[in-house]
Amino acid sequence: MKSDRRKLLVSVTAVAAALGGAALWRVMRRERAVESELPLQAPTIAKTVGSMPYRRFGKTGLLVSEIGFGGWPIGGQSYGAVEHAESLRALARAEELGCNIVDTAMVYGDSEQVLGEFLKGRRDKWIVATKFSGQPEGMRATLERQLRRLGTEAVDFYQIHWAPERGGEGLYEELYELKQAGKARFVGVSVNSPGNIDYVIDHTHIDGVQLAFSLLDPVPFLPRMRRLHESGLAVIARSSLREGFLTGKYRRDVTFKDTNDQRSKWSQAQIAAVVDQVEQFRFLEAEAGSLLAAAVRYPLSYPEVSTVLLGTKSVAYANSNFGRLPGGRLSRASLERIARLQLDIGLWSPRERLVRSWRQLI
Repeated sequence: MKSDRRKLLVSVTAVAAALGGAALWRVMRRERAVESELPLQAPTIAKTVGSMPYRRFGKTGLLVSEIGFGGWPIGGQSYGAVEHAESLRALARAEELGCNIVDTAMVYGDSEQVLGEFLKGRRDKWIVATKFSGQPEGMRATLERQLRRLGTEAVDFYQIHWAPERGGEGLYEELYELKQAGKARFVGVSVNSPGNIDYVIDHTHIDGVQLAFSLLDPVPFLPRMRRLHESGLAVIARSSLREGFLTGKYRRDVTFKDTNDQRSKWSQAQIAAVVDQVEQFRFLEAEAGSLLAAAVRYPLSYPEVSTVLLGTKSVAYANSNFGRLPGGRLSRASLERIARLQLDIGLWSPRERLVRSWRQLI
């Protein structure tokens, strides 16, 4: 690792020598920013089940498959219609291929009911994560209803669906009480910003976080990668395929006609903008074999990530997500190129870019 950094500095210095003043400073600052986005070390694999690597789930003592079953699609209300029997077959196939963690929520249509039906007789094989999504009856009553839907006495990881911005201390206290009561083995929160991560590390006693992390979404993970590493929190990565666009199969003129598909509400301009960004990462196909594989390998290249959730609603998806994609990592050269590209195309917010610029000065 240190030798890689020395080589990077030597190459940067060689380029910078041909430049002067402000240009030299910009090159040095940019390369230091790129260096700060690279993994601190290689991921640690605790064990392997078939071809599925397992990672530690923070400090909980749990081991989770590095690819988890995203349960939103089997709810049938956000990613198109789905057959009930096919959802059950998809879950069974995921289990056969080594997946042991599933993430859902009450607001994901029928997802919890489908999962509850599937878990009968096999509950001990799965780590079940679900969420409190601000239901008016309150957290405790909501979880009791979820436990009945899931057919279990406790969930393994219970999360606040959206990190509260202000005055959320009461929600965290409710989480702790549910953990103490044995209704949830471990607790967490879904975070959306670096500030959310700072708050939970500095002011809460949770066990893990869930966050968006993809080629198109370096924030909030990368700005707080070192803090997450030091904290030992479990990290669930979601949206790593950016609603399916990072599979590389969609063109600028694609339309989503199924009203049960949340993407049907996207404007054509939104779709075109995302596709244009995706296309700039096509260079990864040469290394990974497909853009889909590269998109999954990207978050899996970071040791802080415990598991990457992939939405799954059919056996075909299960075969791909859990049979073909586990175990892949991206090379350091690709990660460096990704980091530069993310900076160049503006995937960091203006505020984060400013913060990063200041940090390069100190």
